[in-house]
Amino acid sequence: MLKIRPAIEADLPTILEIYNDAVLNSTAIWIETPADLDDRRAWLAARTSAGFPVLVADSGPGKASVLGYGSFGEFRAYEGFRYTVEHSVYVTEEAQGRGVGKMLLRALIEEARGMGKRVMVGAIDASNYASLALHETMGFEETGRMPGVGEKFGKRLDMVLVQLVL
Repeated sequence: MLKIRPAIEADLPTILEIYNDAVLNSTAIWIETPADLDDRRAWLAARTSAGFPVLVADSGPGKASVLGYGSFGEFRAYEGFRYTVEHSVYVTEEAQGRGVGKMLLRALIEEARGMGKRVMVGAIDASNYASLALHETMGFEETGRMPGVGEKFGKRLDMVLVQLVL
């Protein structure tokens, strides 16, 4: 049975694998350099020490039990944005289309509401139709398109901004 729970140090190798797969093989993350375990360890520590959640979707006992992860943090580091967070959700290729991303996103929304946040923002590659559809089913609305603001794999990328009023 799939369970959403806070990430722990032991999850970091799988989180790293999921992250680096997105870095190397997709435009879900507009970064071209793979991370290492120390980078993900610092990321987890920074998120949790700032009071932000890092959640994993855990399928139960076994080596490959983490099927995805999600988190949110500050949208912008100015006081006027203190009630707005920006989130990200990533799942393994095998788990895509099985509701794992939806479960993680639902849990992040509840965490944000519990923290008194008012708006959750997402920045999505315009060609990531699955992510756009997921966010639409979860009540997010498109609030902006930024043509050509990114580049990866030698092509220009458009960003779609979505938001959910919590």
